[in-house]
Amino acid sequence: MSGLAGKVVLVTGAGRGTGRVHCERFADEGADVIMVDHPDAEGDLHGTAERVEQRGRRAAVGAVDVTDRAEVAAAVDAGVRQLGRLDVIVANAGIHTPGGPAWQIDPREWQRTIDVNLTGVWHTVRAGAPHIGHDGGSVVIISSTNGLRGTAGAAHYTASKHAVVGLARTLANELGPRSIRVNTVHPGAVATPMVRNRATYRRLRPDLDNPTEADAAEVLTARNLLPVPWVEPVDVANAVVFLASDHARYITGAQLVVDAGLTQKTT
Repeated sequence: MSGLAGKVVLVTGAGRGTGRVHCERFADEGADVIMVDHPDAEGDLHGTAERVEQRGRRAAVGAVDVTDRAEVAAAVDAGVRQLGRLDVIVANAGIHTPGGPAWQIDPREWQRTIDVNLTGVWHTVRAGAPHIGHDGGSVVIISSTNGLRGTAGAAHYTASKHAVVGLARTLANELGPRSIRVNTVHPGAVATPMVRNRATYRRLRPDLDNPTEADAAEVLTARNLLPVPWVEPVDVANAVVFLASDHARYITGAQLVVDAGLTQKTT
């Protein structure tokens, strides 16, 4: 048993993509979910809530920007009042904006990326950790393979994803005495709209005038040890659920990579 039945989980970026699948998987394990996403995704957020409720679990919804500390705190407080407790925090909200050489990145894109991907994570844990009870709990921060290695053309994203690893390691030290475990998950390419879009296809295949998904998949497959171009959102969600569960009760300060071997390929 995962030990998640009857627990309450906070998930940011819950409206779509992997965030929605995280919520579904936790509901499958018997947990209730506080879900947060940007006001622009409020319709998607309610769609995620419906999927959780269809699984017989309760859902609390907060449409807020994770860069606004007061908004995040208010949404988390309201969710805990509604669902009664908090046991797990999944800091999933993140963005990946167009890049280029580090010295050419628009300063506004740099700052927005840091604000969402790093400061938004801090806001989330700051708001949620005080609600986790004496029995302890788990914090899972979604980083990236870009949080483990340098990636040309994405200095802002790479810096933000490295930074949350340092934050997680510090939090693991600070929260360990309260029996709260803190870990990071590092996906490679995931089959979501963040990867499966025409802009990404053009970036991966600049040699073609109108590259298709299949053209891009060839490049992505060649980067991995396993013969696949990407992992599915549920593969990332399964890793998150594992780290949140009793099966990982003595794992903290760790980095779990879900990348089909991308970071280990040497040739």
